[in-house]
Amino acid sequence: MSSPRTVLLREAMGDTIRDLRLQYGRTLRDVSADAQVSLGYLSEIERGQKEASSEVLASIAEAFDMSVGELLSEVSSRMRAYETEAVVFLHRLAA
Repeated sequence: MSSPRTVLLREAMGDTIRDLRLQYGRTLRDVSADAQVSLGYLSEIERGQKEASSEVLASIAEAFDMSVGELLSEVSSRMRAYETEAVVFLHRLAA
């Protein structure tokens, strides 16, 4: 059993944005058009390959009719969940 790796903020951000997009039933093309972000760049953000600027995050949040604070809160919750999973994994490994 391998140890959990550290999840980067850009990965949690991308996972959150992808999940929101899917929950809203929207395509990458829809969100990229509404956020005025290129489809390729949004895809890279979702895959955790690119760090989005605060301006881009604001545009993406607006495309979901939410504030940047709400988006960051979603990301924060996801990071806490990832960290909890890592702690549980390490406790099981030590047992």
